[in-house]
Amino acid sequence: MGFARTCSVALVGVEGVVVEVQADLEPGVAAFTLVGLPDKSLSESRDRVRAAIVNSEAEWPQKKLTVGLSPASVPKSGSGFDLAVAAAVLGAAERIDPRTIADLVLIGELGLDGRVRPVRGVLPAVLAAAEAGYRQVVVPERTAGEAALVPGVSVLGVRTLRQLIAVLADEPVPEEDPDDEGRPDAMLAGLLVPGAGVGTGLAPDPADAPDLADVAGQRTARLALETAAAGGHHLLLSGPPGAGKTMLAERLTGVLPPLTRQESLEVTAVHSVAGILPPGEPLVRRAPYCAPHHSATMQSLVGGGNGLPRPGAVSLAHRGVLFLDEVPEFSGKALDALRQPLESGHVVVARSAGVVRLPARFLMVLAANPCPCGRHTLQGAGCECPPSVIRRYQARLSGPLLDRVDLRVQVAPVGRADLMGRGGRGEPTAAVAARVREARARAAARLDATPWTVNSEVPGHELRTRWRVAPGALDAAERDVERGLLTARGLDRVLRVAWTLADLAGRDRPEAEDVALALELRTGIARGVPVQTGAAP
Repeated sequence: MGFARTCSVALVGVEGVVVEVQADLEPGVAAFTLVGLPDKSLSESRDRVRAAIVNSEAEWPQKKLTVGLSPASVPKSGSGFDLAVAAAVLGAAERIDPRTIADLVLIGELGLDGRVRPVRGVLPAVLAAAEAGYRQVVVPERTAGEAALVPGVSVLGVRTLRQLIAVLADEPVPEEDPDDEGRPDAMLAGLLVPGAGVGTGLAPDPADAPDLADVAGQRTARLALETAAAGGHHLLLSGPPGAGKTMLAERLTGVLPPLTRQESLEVTAVHSVAGILPPGEPLVRRAPYCAPHHSATMQSLVGGGNGLPRPGAVSLAHRGVLFLDEVPEFSGKALDALRQPLESGHVVVARSAGVVRLPARFLMVLAANPCPCGRHTLQGAGCECPPSVIRRYQARLSGPLLDRVDLRVQVAPVGRADLMGRGGRGEPTAAVAARVREARARAAARLDATPWTVNSEVPGHELRTRWRVAPGALDAAERDVERGLLTARGLDRVLRVAWTLADLAGRDRPEAEDVALALELRTGIARGVPVQTGAAP
């Protein structure tokens, strides 16, 4: 009788659970039994593991074999357990020393020829193993760079099962077949989900990113974009077609600061699980940008799919920008589903196969036309939309959703002088990004030793009691609350925007002009505050 055990990781969303893989050999009729709530793809590992071991020049044990996945109450899915199952079987058969694999975490799919194929979700799996106290992991060679992002973990990347057996048995490691060099690597398919699109949600390379200097005019909209980037505030751009709403939104990621190490790991984990992480780029360093089409369903926005839910657009935009163009054309059910993640920074998706908690702390940018034809606010443009149609069109954005949007800007048509460059060229992205970094540094210093990093995350109670504005600065906002123009949540959001405006201006606390400008950016009612954007003459 032989027994061996090793470990692998079961993923539920972007969270992992370490699973102990146990193999037991007993005398009897040769059979292979796999227990522990495996799904269909994991149940098929019995045939893959048997063929891989035989084709790796190792002997398959002709005994009664039982492989258990513990804890048995946790559902397990995917082919990433193949490598751990094979190692446990080889340990029970004494082809390798069972003690060498007892504290190993093995992740990878096996081909019938013994090659180790990459799988999705390696980074969150290794993170879960590290949190559980494991320090040695074995992964497919193609995903070794992704696994190596986790500090304090020794990573071994293997290409074939023969290599792994040689390393564990302290034998000469076989060399790769030179005939494979130069051929397309079919194993990369294990990293991708068909139809998901490689790189979906990733911001363009800075060298290829569009520049803010391309946007003509739009001083107020540019200020709102800069404020949104500095404080993490949600933004609504309303205006006729061709005014530059999409141009502004597409340039927002270039203004955002680079991701911190922790944020990069969070974003990379989501993209790895979703199967859209580009090969050769194990770490996402730039804020992601996700712009789903207005025909997107609620499941595609918040997450869903058959079996355990997969990350949706709100999770792919985690720590980045979610841009909803033509937002009134989205279904009301899909838009209202955004209300929870906008407040909590995560989304909990419950399906019959299980409940998944996915990160979803994003900066939302909405773009909308004033009416179905888009010409309602233009003089002499010939809008023929009936008033009832215009009201229904604008009412597609529910009040509770709009109440969570800090900045609401009317984007006017570009004038001839601005379009022809006579009004001066706007600031480039680099200049605006530098101010945003400085403002975020001021906010970070103020919020040090707190759970918040940007102004949009600070609760209103803290802003009203712990960090007070200048005396009398809130008089105008309090009058708006009394008149019903602002809700209690709206007042808190005005305070957050005012702090961001003060950070951009280099002030220690918001003055009356900061609050007035924050009110104007939220309500659209002019307060007599001049808009300063730093545009070059």
